[in-house]
Amino acid sequence: MALRHLTPLSPFTTLTRRLPSFPTLSSTTSRRYNRFSFSVMASASRKVLVPIANGTEPMEAVITIDVLRRAGADVTVASVEKQLRVDACHGVKIVADALISDCVDTVFDLISLPGGMPGASTLKDNNTLENIVKKQASEGRLYAAICASPAVALGSWGLLKGLKATCYPAFMEQLSSSATTVDSRVQQDGKAITSRGPGTTMEYSVTLVEQLFGKEKANEVSGPLFMNPKQTDQFIVTELNKLQWTCASTPKILVPIADGSEEMEAVMIIDVLRRAKAEVIVASVGDDLEIVASRKVKLVADMLLDEAAKLSYDLIVLPGGLGGAQAFAKSETLVNLLKKQRELDRYYGAICASPALVLEPHGLLEGKKATAFPAMCEKLTDKSEVESRVVVDGKVVTSRGPGTSLEFSLAIVEKLLGHEKALEIGKAMLVV
Repeated sequence: MALRHLTPLSPFTTLTRRLPSFPTLSSTTSRRYNRFSFSVMASASRKVLVPIANGTEPMEAVITIDVLRRAGADVTVASVEKQLRVDACHGVKIVADALISDCVDTVFDLISLPGGMPGASTLKDNNTLENIVKKQASEGRLYAAICASPAVALGSWGLLKGLKATCYPAFMEQLSSSATTVDSRVQQDGKAITSRGPGTTMEYSVTLVEQLFGKEKANEVSGPLFMNPKQTDQFIVTELNKLQWTCASTPKILVPIADGSEEMEAVMIIDVLRRAKAEVIVASVGDDLEIVASRKVKLVADMLLDEAAKLSYDLIVLPGGLGGAQAFAKSETLVNLLKKQRELDRYYGAICASPALVLEPHGLLEGKKATAFPAMCEKLTDKSEVESRVVVDGKVVTSRGPGTSLEFSLAIVEKLLGHEKALEIGKAMLVV
């Protein structure tokens, strides 16, 4: 079987990365900021507030929460709605830890606002949140925002006056009335940190870790994420046994989730595939629709797996996370669905721990080359492609971990819907 490294698989698969494994801060950082940074590091605990609303961009919220919790931050996810559950963009349902009114008397080392519309507008219009963030700024503590929120929220509140800032391209003109705009993927000026959109969220999050805990912790956290580890300018998808994937005009895709699933991977897969207008069914492998993911983000599925198993799918794709992958492997219903998928010559895939813990032991990688999270790769029979970030072998697609999830998801979009659709989505997310 000849191995083919395609650079690119089609035009979309070469995706520009401008930054190293974690972003270098802007030169606008001043001695005043350095004194502030030291005072934050001296704090006994690192408390972080991430407010969310209906219409929040789920990737920007969940990646930030996940990465900060990996670093050991005490992150409170607060709903600005009347209830804990919010309906984020692309039908992703997130359950907050608290209401914003519960957070008024808490002192936070950092407040980070995700974007998404109308989520950013809802954050801006919430008087309680506005007062909390204005107090944060006035007392010299870190505040941050990404995508639409630098312009819509921070700029509108007057918190970027005289500072350099960035945001989602469509909001740059609005931002220009309240800040000095720059095209940086991540921009820091004094106490304010801003970033551009979904495709820059991981870099943004690692920057936040660096400011709270220092560069050594940022390196420690960013390594296992697989953020462009070779520091090249390209994402390369390895494809073998190249086939034309065919499906209905609206692909039907099953994404199972379980307690312990890696929330970043699940949310990125769901978000990207729904942007592509695929019909994505999120099914809980458990007794409840609500699951608690690996970094304690609470997600709500569309239905239970037993109900989802009555339907047929063009593709079944498994997120990783050790606990989630173990739950998948123990689910007779899910394993039988995957085996049926293979018997019917349909598509399936997995990322992180799931290729090794679910596909491999059930014979679903027989005769296939695959990759997985490095700690799990010893469990793969064929280890020849374990260093590849994304591997497509015929009708099976696998990938390494959180930092490869966007490449993995866009590779699926390309195979199902063509490179033009993948390129369109990659540009909109600021991955390309």
